[in-house]
Amino acid sequence: MKTQDARLEDSGPEGRRSEAVATPDSSLSSSVSKSSASAKRWWHRWIRTPRELRAMGVVGINMRNARYLLPNNPRWLYDLVDNKLRTKDLAVEHHLAIPETYGVVRSPHDTARMDRLIGDRDSFVIKPARGSGGKGVLVIVAREGKYFLKPSGVKLTLDEIRHHCSNILAGLFSLGGRRDVAQIEYRVHPARVLTEISFQGAPDIRVVMLHGYPVMAMLRAATRESDGRANLHQGAIGIGIDLATGKTIRAIHHGHPIQLHPDLKVPVVGIQLPHWDAILDIAVTCHEMTGLGYLGVDVMIDEALGPLMIEVNARPGLAIQLANGVGLLRRLEPAVERCKSHPHDTHQQKLDFSRKTFAAK
Repeated sequence: MKTQDARLEDSGPEGRRSEAVATPDSSLSSSVSKSSASAKRWWHRWIRTPRELRAMGVVGINMRNARYLLPNNPRWLYDLVDNKLRTKDLAVEHHLAIPETYGVVRSPHDTARMDRLIGDRDSFVIKPARGSGGKGVLVIVAREGKYFLKPSGVKLTLDEIRHHCSNILAGLFSLGGRRDVAQIEYRVHPARVLTEISFQGAPDIRVVMLHGYPVMAMLRAATRESDGRANLHQGAIGIGIDLATGKTIRAIHHGHPIQLHPDLKVPVVGIQLPHWDAILDIAVTCHEMTGLGYLGVDVMIDEALGPLMIEVNARPGLAIQLANGVGLLRRLEPAVERCKSHPHDTHQQKLDFSRKTFAAK
């Protein structure tokens, strides 16, 4: 069975199949046992028909592309965010705080001098410049003799790190399989309040924007299953955030609502995120620096440095709706109307509108 999260990415035939599954067969109702009836009620909590999803304001991938992404994101702007090195350059021009870049691996010759690029650093991150969905991101948290340790405790040799960089150069993790470059950068040390709700990895915050108005946000926290990565498709948890206050309000794991972290067994709802004003300010600035109308902005909170802009996504996913328990349509359309009625809203006016209009009920 597909989870509701998966169906958000596919509103075609699978959605129609789920409608058939969700509808009880009246001819069997007289013979169904109490246990079967209980199971059926359980199914109904998770399965929604396409009509019900529309009534909830849930945006599917086709609606996202046709109504919000394609009309507002010119193709020629994509490279500004698909290439993380270019995004970093833009961020510096707009005075946004970002993780420091230690080095860039552009050729096989560079992999041969990895020891000089890494130096004596105990922790760092290696990621493809054109990667997506967290693929190809290697996080090193410590050294133990000649070995480099991942968040899970797995030990890697320098040759294994070289091999990983070679795979990045070959395009193994990049959009469209294009040849790529690897960037070596500072590893974010999460604020203490966040380390308590994330398993051996740095959580990040995704803010979805339309026309410069923040419309929805979530925190993505790592689990044992996600191997320290804050990626929902790899098993991380998504935690909805109240745009007005920066407090966590709801959480999901594999599309199912949860209250406790699956590994740490600590509450993940009701957490106040620090630096919330600065995080929303970074998100609006990313709209201004890229020119993209519909985008997702990823931010991490470092214990010492505060909020850092990690990357910008021109095709933000839709699972954020599940994390918040609200369909994106109920946020996006008010932003569209506001943009039409107030086309000259300032940076601060956009922030004020979003925090007031999209506060958690």
